[in-house]
Amino acid sequence: MTSLVSAIGTLLLRELVTLRKEVEAYPSDADLWKTAPGITNSGGTLVLHLTGNLQHFIGAVLGGSGYRRDRDAEFSTRGLSREELIGRVEQTTAALTRTFGVLTDAVLASRYPEPVAKVRVSTGDFLVHLEGHLAYHLGQIDYHRRMMTGTGPLPGSLSPGKLVSAEPDE
Repeated sequence: MTSLVSAIGTLLLRELVTLRKEVEAYPSDADLWKTAPGITNSGGTLVLHLTGNLQHFIGAVLGGSGYRRDRDAEFSTRGLSREELIGRVEQTTAALTRTFGVLTDAVLASRYPEPVAKVRVSTGDFLVHLEGHLAYHLGQIDYHRRMMTGTGPLPGSLSPGKLVSAEPDE
């Protein structure tokens, strides 16, 4: 039987692999920072927001990484290279890998250590929320990349074959 910690961790890490692939798929650094009329966040901005969000809520709060979030900078920083953004994705992946290596299903049932948006929730509920938040913005990044560059979707990005319980069909 798959533990809930393992399932949630696998989903988050799968999406971070896709996030890295999305950044790599932009033809140039400049394309990451373009915006279209009515669209305020570039792909680069969304990468910074996602990595900051996960580094804080999972890496720092649950994993004790010491990461200090600067949410304002996530939305105001511009012009980082693809390599710099990939570095942030890799740091986030490492922090989540460490944290999920020590989390237990019992921790998921407990209250998340700090209030979120002025409410208290269970750790498990909040981790599911964070996975949805990551997937939501990952879709925005994919759409942004395709709009700004004229390229197509990344095949197999959200493959069920990467889930913890996946096994070949007989």
